[in-house]
Amino acid sequence: MSVADETGGRAERIRAKAQEMQEAAERAPDPQERRRLQDKARRLRERSDQVTTKGDHGINPL
Repeated sequence: MSVADETGGRAERIRAKAQEMQEAAERAPDPQERRRLQDKARRLRERSDQVTTKGDHGINPL
């Protein structure tokens, strides 16, 4: 397995978790909880982008 495959798999897992958080936010009845989950989903998507960029350019932004 190459580094690119590992990075892609990690990015995919992070994106899946972000999707779960977004879906949970959509179901949350409390506005504060909804916002918290949306923020967490956004941060996870940003992290996924960073992992993808790391795999593409060999730079570790974390």
